[in-house]
Amino acid sequence: MYKNAELFDDNLLLYSAMLKDIEAAKHSVYLETYRINEDAIGIKFRDALAAKCKQGLDVKILVDSWGTSASESFFSSIIKNGGTVKYFKKFKFFLDLFTKNHRRNHRKLLLIDNTLTYIGSSNYSAYSLLWRESVLRIEGEINYYFKKSFKESLKIYRKYHFNKFAFKKNIRLGDFLIIQDIPSIYHQRIRKKYTELIMRAKKEILIETPYFLPGFKLRKALMEAGERGVDVKIIVPKNSDVKIVDILRNKYLGMFFKRKVEILFYTPNNLHAKCLLIDNEIFSIGSPNFDYRSFRYQYEIALVGSHEKTNKAIRDHISKTMLDCESFDYEKWKSRPLIEKLVEWLMLPLRYLL
Repeated sequence: MYKNAELFDDNLLLYSAMLKDIEAAKHSVYLETYRINEDAIGIKFRDALAAKCKQGLDVKILVDSWGTSASESFFSSIIKNGGTVKYFKKFKFFLDLFTKNHRRNHRKLLLIDNTLTYIGSSNYSAYSLLWRESVLRIEGEINYYFKKSFKESLKIYRKYHFNKFAFKKNIRLGDFLIIQDIPSIYHQRIRKKYTELIMRAKKEILIETPYFLPGFKLRKALMEAGERGVDVKIIVPKNSDVKIVDILRNKYLGMFFKRKVEILFYTPNNLHAKCLLIDNEIFSIGSPNFDYRSFRYQYEIALVGSHEKTNKAIRDHISKTMLDCESFDYEKWKSRPLIEKLVEWLMLPLRYLL
């Protein structure tokens, strides 16, 4: 079911491994992602997939129409050779214009043949080539269940209404849980699972996320964990690619510090990794950020489980990340300019949408 796993956090090495695996594919390649750009990286993957189409393999691609800048003509060499390319929910005009169009497919999967799965944080873009990521390459029959999820998503790529809670269920596989989250204000499966894990933590909580805007229940769970003696570390980029999120995030940092939650800022470039490790025993890796938008509005996927080698790989990855981090300075935060505090306050209503 889950024979071997390898963690990638360097996109250069990741893309090289992915392209090598695509080249070696014998039967099928399925790719689901938020973003493929029409740049050097996007071209490499398009050409590799087009080559597999010419060999007669089953090639299917599902990209998000908001996140992906590449036009349909960009994929013409795949389509004309029998491949399938679908854009998830193209922008449409509704009375409820913003809310419906804000529900994006943020999942990131690469599925090769019947035994190889990539799941994690990376898109396909030269823009993010130097970002620090978290992508798990898994060998094993668990691939079957990710392929099932992918095919379900492909079927509803243009629909806005379907029996979503019956259509997308969590998949329990021994020590592993595949969570297929869907837009909802009330039924936020990944958020609920993370809250449960945090509340049960006894020794340590390690979280890496590019965007840190948790809702009240998650904030409460994290602060209560810190106060009961759990070592809680939240690792975020000092400067992410979405400045407005950084501004809103900073408003909450003093509150976490006072409740014994440690905030670390990754400094070399953007930290885009999305992973969690509880008590060195339970991990989560996938596409969700630690924010309102992922938990409320986006189609996300996460693998939660207990696996000694994977736990160690994520632990080693986070330990290396922390070597390039600086700690949150509470005194400096308290004395930040009044204009910064005013901007944070004015932007607060946007936290549900970013």
